[in-house]
Amino acid sequence: MVRDSGGGIDIGGGPDVRQRATDGDAAVRSRAEGIDTAAVAALHDRVLGPEHKSLPPAAWGRTVREFLATAPHLDDLETPVLTVERAALDVNREVMARWAATAGVRLAPHGKTTMSPQLWAEQLAAGAWGITLATAWQAQVARSFGVRRILLANALVDPAGLRWVAAESARDPDFEFVCWADGVDTVAQMDRHLPEGARLPVLIELGGPHGRTGARGVDAALAVAEAVLRSDRLELAGVGGYEGALAHDRTPDAVAAVRGYLDDLARLHRALAGRYERSALITAGGSAYPDLVVERLAGLADEQGAHGVPVTVVLRSGAYLIHDDGFYSGISPLTAPRAERPLRAAMHGWARTVSRPEPELALLDAGKRDLPFDEGLPVPQRFANGGAVPPGAHVSALNDQHAFLRLPGGGDVPVGSVVRLGLSHPCTAFDKWRLIPVVDSAAAARPRVVDLLHTFF
Repeated sequence: MVRDSGGGIDIGGGPDVRQRATDGDAAVRSRAEGIDTAAVAALHDRVLGPEHKSLPPAAWGRTVREFLATAPHLDDLETPVLTVERAALDVNREVMARWAATAGVRLAPHGKTTMSPQLWAEQLAAGAWGITLATAWQAQVARSFGVRRILLANALVDPAGLRWVAAESARDPDFEFVCWADGVDTVAQMDRHLPEGARLPVLIELGGPHGRTGARGVDAALAVAEAVLRSDRLELAGVGGYEGALAHDRTPDAVAAVRGYLDDLARLHRALAGRYERSALITAGGSAYPDLVVERLAGLADEQGAHGVPVTVVLRSGAYLIHDDGFYSGISPLTAPRAERPLRAAMHGWARTVSRPEPELALLDAGKRDLPFDEGLPVPQRFANGGAVPPGAHVSALNDQHAFLRLPGGGDVPVGSVVRLGLSHPCTAFDKWRLIPVVDSAAAARPRVVDLLHTFF
């Protein structure tokens, strides 16, 4: 990937000439990195206000840039608060980029995990092939920040969404968009609502029994492919699916189910040999089984000579950048002790003790409105001042705005004390925050706020 070196060249002339040169350099850099870096940088010029949860009133009326210039620390913020750790982000981004490159696959991280253009820009700059999204609206957010290549891991049958894709593709020849289809009726809806002259690349989605979307079986998927091939508005561009809907752990039965599904996806691709028009894209892989996707599918890229078109295998893992202390820490192949250089949990919750109504109970000020709970409850790790939480302390339930911290045998958790919480499932953590503080280190005695991430949910 070509990147701007960052070095300026004085081409002479007046300030207008130099400004045009600077703008041109920025445009070249944006195209190279697949996102409008100037639009992303402009997020730091947004004004902060009371709508930004956890930020103190002292931040209101200031831009992000101005607030960061005050060198704030975590303890300057209000609780509850969700933070992301800069050091862990950097490690995770590099670990996954190297792992994918070594495996011979491309990475289109699922942007719905964070809906943060700032993080998308970092992933693209690290070599990501594109950004995956799930809805037309999410794709429109991405395009508003200039994302050039979008993989929609879903069927697009919304009429307004289809018209938008057609118009955006006509407006910008460099824009690349591909979506899924899993039924003949889906193809008919696309045909019905796409304008005449539009040409939309489509992947045939293969599902599995008791799974989510996707044609149930290779034969059904082949019938969808035939419908695409008959269409004047659609182009057969590859195959895809999501193996994570078929398993939830790494038991032998779960691994066998995932492998069997991926083998069927490979069989579907081979059955379409010679039917692809320009190229073939094969995509699978959440953040739970990317190793199995590589094991079963990466070799298909080496068979492109047999298909007569280039073949690209793309992983859509999204949770790796944030990782967690719960579900993904237990199932990912890139976590300790499975990996020599493992991913690290980059997100934490921080909640303040507001009540001690019983000897074995403390109520914290973070609840379902603030922290994820669908893949495991928050886990108390330590006090913000570095002290250890009482042995056996655990969160037993979340209400809208409270966490029930159980203290078997009692424990010293004073009202006003702040507890750091390990969290599970970044996909349902980020969607509760429109602005997320980034700290230098969640293990520091007094973490420093070094950035603020905007999210678009």
